[in-house]
Amino acid sequence: MPLIQWTEAMSVGVAELDQQHQGLVALLNQFHEQMMAGRGRAALAPVLDELLRYTEVHFAAEERLFLELGYPHALSHHVQHVALTAKVHALRDEAAAGRRFVSLETLNFLRDWLTEHIMNADMAYKPFFAARQRE
Repeated sequence: MPLIQWTEAMSVGVAELDQQHQGLVALLNQFHEQMMAGRGRAALAPVLDELLRYTEVHFAAEERLFLELGYPHALSHHVQHVALTAKVHALRDEAAAGRRFVSLETLNFLRDWLTEHIMNADMAYKPFFAARQRE
């Protein structure tokens, strides 16, 4: 069973961003599978590396749309992106130094942050983007 199940309720109405969100969900689900199969320790650093790469692309795409469309809450959303990126960098550094091991705490943090961010912060821009796409 996946850690996170993508549903239409998670859609922000922008195909590019929805596809990226689905990719992030898939990445966390792959990590969860590795963990459940006892390969989590070996998977942690590569998953965090991939998460950093993927979020960099995704956050840049979101923020590009914010600028193009004049989203009024772009700065506060950017601050959330910076905070997650810093947290994942810290987790990655701890894993590389042997101070961070696979744990449900790490997995739950990533799951909770992603679902919370999509369902709250990202959903806040959904009506704004929808209105701009109709114009």
